[in-house]
Amino acid sequence: NFSMLKKLKKEINCHILWEREEVYPYAYDTSPNSKEVLLPKFVIFPECVEDVQKIVKFANENNMVIIPRGAGTCHTGGCRVTDDTRQAIVIHFSKMNNIIKIDTENLLAIVQPNATVGEIQRKVEEKGLFFPPDPSNLEVSTIGGAIALSSGGPKTFKYGSIKNYILSLDVVDYRGELIKTGQDIRKSVTGYNLTDLFIGSEGTLGIIVGATLKLIPKPEVRKLILAYFKTLKEAGECVNKIVTSGITPSALDLLDDKTLLTIEKFNPCGLLTRYEAALLIELDGNKSGVKRDSDRLCEILYEMNSASIVNTENPEVNENIWKARRSAFASCAKLAPNIITEDIVVPVEKITEIIKEIKLLSEKLGIMVCIMGHAADGNIHPNFALDFDNHQERDNFYKLKDELFATAIKLGGTLSGEHGIGIEKKQYLSDAISANSLHFMRKIKKLFDPNNIFNPGKSI
Repeated sequence: NFSMLKKLKKEINCHILWEREEVYPYAYDTSPNSKEVLLPKFVIFPECVEDVQKIVKFANENNMVIIPRGAGTCHTGGCRVTDDTRQAIVIHFSKMNNIIKIDTENLLAIVQPNATVGEIQRKVEEKGLFFPPDPSNLEVSTIGGAIALSSGGPKTFKYGSIKNYILSLDVVDYRGELIKTGQDIRKSVTGYNLTDLFIGSEGTLGIIVGATLKLIPKPEVRKLILAYFKTLKEAGECVNKIVTSGITPSALDLLDDKTLLTIEKFNPCGLLTRYEAALLIELDGNKSGVKRDSDRLCEILYEMNSASIVNTENPEVNENIWKARRSAFASCAKLAPNIITEDIVVPVEKITEIIKEIKLLSEKLGIMVCIMGHAADGNIHPNFALDFDNHQERDNFYKLKDELFATAIKLGGTLSGEHGIGIEKKQYLSDAISANSLHFMRKIKKLFDPNNIFNPGKSI
């Protein structure tokens, strides 16, 4: 072991962790804790692309595997060591976190993998531009991780997910060579679309070491409306009405009563907790367009029996409401020793039905649940609070999980909209994807990673 460390230090001039107590924190992400956790052999902090290339070559030469890691906030085990036959290197990108360039003429930004989405948004907006992808944990969500998972967020309905804002990627392949997957221009059909292949690949095809992002002009104004409903059914029906009305909200999120209660308990911000559901709706664009859509939206809310409406253009009030929404997962985490957030997608018309099924399953199996989600695109996030050390609760949760995914697929949905597959959902893939599709996905994995060194055991 010491001889391998000595060899590694000789070849790679980076900060390296190897002591058990040092590497232990990097054995986890935010997926359910495993009692039989596998530790990485080394955690390495590269400072440049050349460092990453050297690490890949070292891993190949020494039959080791590589797990790329940003903030470690993956909910599906994507950052965990799974191969107990080969030693693992975790590449931690915290020293590659620069926003290298914001090009206001060509509407693009060039960034390193550990730049956070929140920081990119702020720097871009200072230039009068806009980077719409908006994961709820944007302050810690790294752009490399967001790309690897094809993250979405509340603004997906209007603006699309992160895959719609990637022009090109810099990727280190299995040989330690650098691939540029596209061009730093907004339009190109020159060759196969390699960029999209790496987006959402969960670190299994290569290591993302840089990205060129597409930017758009910043909306002139933003307006937030918070509408409460006496019943979840009415809230779901209102979502359908809004989506088909011709109005395109930049965000349309749903929060159930338990989520509202939990946020207000642990992060008080004035939410009304006597209602069964709330819709958080954001409009953006030019002033006249937002005013027109806001008036029409309020008409729809009244038509659909909204019990109370908070309608404000006050930036401070808007920010407080968004902070409440973003704190939902953290608030739910205080309900029990373990909090597990799931990520399913169904057709928008099935939102009320899937939420009803989740509540029935949770009641039947005795698992506490708070439900929220990006209602406009059918992406629902149930947060399950339980004690994994309680064997009955743990067994019941896995039964619930089986039924949850089966129900989502039965309703015409799928396993994930933005959290990925990792190790937690891999067993369900054959239920959601045809055998022919899986066959070619595995061939792609074999082509790009013949030695299976990149995040083995994940995704497919």
